[in-house]
Order: sequence, then C-alpha cells, then structure tokens
Amino acid sequence: MSRVQPKKNLGQHFLKDKTIAERIAGTLTGNGYGTVLEIGPGTGILTEFLVRRNFSDFRVIEIDNESVHFLKEKFTEGIEIIRGDFLEMDIDSCFNEKLAVIGNFPYNISSQILFKVLKHKDKISEICGMLQKEVAERICASPGSKTYGILSVLLQAFYSAEYLFTVQETVFVPPPKVKSGVIRLTRNNVTDLGCDEALFKRVVKACFNQRRKTLRNSVRSAFTLKREDYTDFGLRPEQLSVESFVRLTNWISENMIYPNE
Repeated sequence: MSRVQPKKNLGQHFLKDKTIAERIAGTLTGNGYGTVLEIGPGTGILTEFLVRRNFSDFRVIEIDNESVHFLKEKFTEGIEIIRGDFLEMDIDSCFNEKLAVIGNFPYNISSQILFKVLKHKDKISEICGMLQKEVAERICASPGSKTYGILSVLLQAFYSAEYLFTVQETVFVPPPKVKSGVIRLTRNNVTDLGCDEALFKRVVKACFNQRRKTLRNSVRSAFTLKREDYTDFGLRPEQLSVESFVRLTNWISENMIYPNE
C-alpha cells in the first residue's frame, strides 16, 4: 500500500495519533441522523475508528486522488468513498435524510465548510470537527468575549456549540504552526429566527466588520435609516446575543430606507 504525502496546496496536516483519532470519532452522538460524512479523510486514521462505529450509512469525501486510491486499498467494506470537493457537493441531491459531518478540516477552508453547513442546516444535524484552535474558540465563544464574532452568532443561531478539547501541533505530519481545537455543533430547535434571515446575516457582518465601533456607527455605515434611536446603539457588537441581533435586524427592517423609496 503506497504512502500518501501531505500536500501543502490542499492544506493537509495528517493526524498520526490514534488515541486522538479515536477520541474525535467518539464525539459523534449518533442522535438525529442516519448518515455520517467524513470530509478529507487523508490517510484514514479517523476513518478507521468511524468504520468501527458501524453507522448504517458512512461515506467519506476526498479531493486528493492519491488519498482516494490509498483509502480504497485500506478500506474494502463499511464505507463509501467519494472523489470530490465538499464545497462543490450537492448536499440535497446526495443525501435523502439527516446527516452528521465530521473531519480534520483543512485550516484554509474551515470557515467555508461551516458556511456551507449553514446553508444546509435543515439537513445537517451535527458537526464534529478539528479546526485551528483560534477558529474553534471563536465559534463557541459567548457574548462579551473578545473572540465572539460573525461565526459565533451565525452558527449559534441554529446550533448549540461545544468546545471539546485542544490538540497539540506535534501529533500531525507535517506539524502546523498552531494548536487545534475539536468542537461539536448540534442542531437546535430553531426553524424560524423571527426575522429576515438574509438581512440578519448582513446586519451581523456589518456590525462585526467594524467591531471596535458602537452599533450606531457600524449600522449607519451599512444602512440608510429613517431614525437612529435604537435602544442598544451605544453597545458594541460582541455584547449582543443572537436574540439581540434578531431584535436589531427587525428594527433595521422597519426603519431602513430602501433604494427608490
């Protein structure tokens, strides 16, 4: 069986510690979904422990041809190996039921993976993954934290976020320059935010893009308003909960001056 070489252009850092791989595989609860999809299995160290969990439908998606050939030699049953790019995958046509997503996510596309998950939040019930520690902490941060930001609000609007444990640089080949963090996101019961979801995203991004400013200044820069007397305009974005952003979105919707108005 040929050895897979990590490729810099794909952001590959292969986990070599089986104890940690087993621990990550164990983060999946198995609740509320019928399919498990692993993103970027590489050499299959995490895959090995996921196969042992005997999920009724277990698939992996891998963009690297060398890894695909390696995985097909290593795993002959209990798994469907897909050659492709998760970011280009048509989730709705590929999966008929709820699914969980897991993986050692490449640092350079981890945010893109999570934004794609958000687009398919009604189908993806759980996400367990390893990311750059700073990003993992940001996703799970609470209001008032310096790391609380766009990803925190958008993901926590629809998922419960847990930071599970930290992984040191030395357990990878090649070792990254930063530590990693393992998180679990579990779909909550929210089906309707109670506001215009597209506007909600615009408001959250506009506020955090100028996070040192008060809401009054960041909102004024992004929207033309009929009035500027919103109760929380003196706060900074990191002080607002998801529910507070929903209220702000509804207020902006009512008081925004639209083009040609």
